[in-house]
Amino acid sequence: MRKLLNTLYVTLPNSYLSRDGDNVVVKMEDRDPFRIPVNNLESIVTCGYTGASPALMHLCAERGISLSFMEENGRFLARIQGRASGNVLLRRKQYRMADGDEAVKLAKRFIFAKIANSRAVLKRGIRDHETVISTDKVGLEADFLKRYLRHIIKVNTLDDIRGVEGNAARRYFSAINELVLTDKESFYMRGRNRRPPLDRMNAVLSYLYAMLRLDVQSALETVGLDPAVGFLHRDRPGRQSLALDLMEELRPYMVDRLVLSLINRKQIQPNQFLFKENGAVLLKPELKKEIITAWQTRKKDEIRHPYLNEKIPLGLLPYSQALLLARTIRGDLSDYPPFLWK
Repeated sequence: MRKLLNTLYVTLPNSYLSRDGDNVVVKMEDRDPFRIPVNNLESIVTCGYTGASPALMHLCAERGISLSFMEENGRFLARIQGRASGNVLLRRKQYRMADGDEAVKLAKRFIFAKIANSRAVLKRGIRDHETVISTDKVGLEADFLKRYLRHIIKVNTLDDIRGVEGNAARRYFSAINELVLTDKESFYMRGRNRRPPLDRMNAVLSYLYAMLRLDVQSALETVGLDPAVGFLHRDRPGRQSLALDLMEELRPYMVDRLVLSLINRKQIQPNQFLFKENGAVLLKPELKKEIITAWQTRKKDEIRHPYLNEKIPLGLLPYSQALLLARTIRGDLSDYPPFLWK
């Protein structure tokens, strides 16, 4: 299993990234430059506007370190990477499967796991907070998700899978507000919305989903798969469809639970958000830093992988699932085993 290295997140908007030998240097206004050896890094994510030097881009490409650029609200802009790695035969088979009947089979696995893990979040909320939440509301939506699990097994087209997923997501997010235990008014979620997010809860979810997608994309490239060619999400220029496919099963466990914990522990305050004239809600820089710190800390937690039956850091979960997907496409596994949280 691959070692979990570090991701350098640069959130200050006026930061400039450069190279000094084998070190990454972050230059900031009114501050001393920050430097870190490149050997300690797995990836770099920057929300800065001034950019990065060509020398640093060359270093990252040479060492296999991804360099990603994002907007202030967490929207992905671009990614610098070196030569494509992986077996060309694996990718050719991936492309054939994406156009064949196997796409439906894999898409069903992704969405089945997403619904099951979403239901697990609701059920855990009932067990942990049954005296302070509306268990009737949360239990009702959990029961609906159980029905969708039975339904997803029976459907046979990608459009039907997308329909079941959309209905299940609406049910799931309608119950999320019940799991917010502090300052419900400030963090009330008015349905899932993005581009732009229109409330505080959606703003935090979108920001962390973007972080998760970068991790999944990197994992897919590491095992030799093409993150742009998916099975559920349609092909679109600039869209990392397979990364979006694979992250579906990981969203509830890796992101949603973390967001609820941060809010309920009052690590996120209502005054840490910016409200734009168009209704968009953005995270202030200090909140981004706190969320990134919590995200990196969360990724160090160890879990026992239900299929591999070995302990791994949570941050390696995208890699382990990408590895299992590659083995399935290669033919080493008869079926893809999605991650199911118990």
